[in-house]
Amino acid sequence: MTATRHSETQIVVDPDVPLVRIIREFDAPKEKVFRAHVDPDLLVQWLGPRGVQMRIDRYDCRSGGSYRYVHTGDQGEEYGFRGCFHEVRPDELIVQTFTYEGEPDGVALEKLTLEGVGDGRTRLTTTSLVDSFADRDAMVASGMEVGVREGYERLDELLAR
Repeated sequence: MTATRHSETQIVVDPDVPLVRIIREFDAPKEKVFRAHVDPDLLVQWLGPRGVQMRIDRYDCRSGGSYRYVHTGDQGEEYGFRGCFHEVRPDELIVQTFTYEGEPDGVALEKLTLEGVGDGRTRLTTTSLVDSFADRDAMVASGMEVGVREGYERLDELLAR
């Protein structure tokens, strides 16, 4: 496995399975980190890289729910994302599908887990499993690392309020 570290964010590319694992610790309790992932009013404040605006068309974060949101860049370009929530357990777990509408056949299965690590801190681990190594490598090459790193920096700022 290879890993890169930016501002405490680890992005690990699995050599044996078309999977990306992201590990990040936050200076906030699990309940607060979880709420930032499930409350659309909070989500729009941090998800994605700096410089994009986020519009949520629907966000029904419960087992069996679905979502769709759009990021708009500074030149007006739009990037749509959608998926379904398969399992949502408060303060513990979110399992969902994730599709970038620019690649509608590329569906990732994502699992987000939250773990208290003491002193009011939380470790967030997200895995994204895709169909092929080519899809995984394209996802990583798409600028995902910048979006993840900047998004988590924005989440740090939100959690500190």
